[in-house]
Amino acid sequence: MRVSPYFKRYNHYYLMLVLPIAYFLIFRYGPIVGNVLAFRKYVPGGSMYGEEWVGLRYFKMFWHDPTFWAAFQNTILLSVLNLAITFTLPILFALLLNEVLNKKIKTIIQTVSYFPNFVAVVVVVGILKEILSPTTGIVNSFLGQFGIEPIFFVNEPGWFRTIYISSDIWQFMGWNAIIYTAALASVDTQLYEAAEMDGAGRWRQTFSVTIPQILPTISVVLIISLGSMLALGFEKVLLLYTPSNSTTSDIIDTFVFRMGLQNNNYSYATAVGLFGGLIGLMLVSAGNYISRKISGFSLY
Repeated sequence: MRVSPYFKRYNHYYLMLVLPIAYFLIFRYGPIVGNVLAFRKYVPGGSMYGEEWVGLRYFKMFWHDPTFWAAFQNTILLSVLNLAITFTLPILFALLLNEVLNKKIKTIIQTVSYFPNFVAVVVVVGILKEILSPTTGIVNSFLGQFGIEPIFFVNEPGWFRTIYISSDIWQFMGWNAIIYTAALASVDTQLYEAAEMDGAGRWRQTFSVTIPQILPTISVVLIISLGSMLALGFEKVLLLYTPSNSTTSDIIDTFVFRMGLQNNNYSYATAVGLFGGLIGLMLVSAGNYISRKISGFSLY
C-alpha cells in the first residue's frame, strides 16, 4: 500500500492529532531545552538560556543547602506515604465495587466517587479550610462538644500530611479506580466458575483469580506512579502552605517556586528541578526493572 493514499484516506484522524502533538511539543518537550539554564548563569534582561557557563556551581549550592534537604526530606516522606495509601486504596475500592451486583447501586457509587476528581484544587482547599476552621469549622465544632479546645489544623505542622493525603483520597480514589474496574470487567468469568467448582470461596477467588488477572495493570500503574512520585500536587501544597506549617509542607516544588519566581534565582531553581527530574527517571527505571524481574510485567 502506498503511503500517500493511506494518509489521504485517514487525514481526518491525523488532523485530530495536531493539537495534542503541539501541546506535548510546546509544554512538555520544549521546556527540556531550558534545563541548560542549570549549567549557565542567568542575568535579568539577558538571554533566556543564560549568559555564562558555570558548570555544576548551582548543583553544589543546593547540595550544601540545608533548606533544600529539609524540603527534599519532606517530599520523600510525603510522597512515600501518599503513594502507599493512594495507590492501594483504589485497588481495594475497585475490588469491593466489583462485588456489588446491583447495577443501579453500583452506578450511584461510581458517580459519587468520580465526581470529586472534577472539583478544582482551589475549591478543594477552600472546602478544607472551611471545614477545619478553628472558629466556624464543623470539625472543631464537633470536638468542642467534648470539651476539646479548637485546633488550628491548617497551621499545625503535624496535621499537614494527614490533611493532604486525606484530601487526595477523597478527590482521586474513585477516579483512579476506573482503570482497575475496566481491568476487572475483562476477567474471564469461566475462571471464577472453575475456581468455584474447586471449592474456592469469594476471598479465595479474589486472591487466586482476580488479583493475578489484574496484576499487569497494577504493575504498569505502579511504574508510572513511581515516575511522578516526587511530583506532588504543587497547587494544593502551595495553597495549604503557611509559615507555621512550613517545616512539613515545604517540598521540592515549593522550594523551586520560591527560589525561582520569588527570589529570581532561575538558574538555581532549574538545577533543583532537574535534580528532581533525574530522581524520577531513576525511580521509573528501577520500578520497571523490579517489576519485570518479580512479576514479568513492565513498560519496556
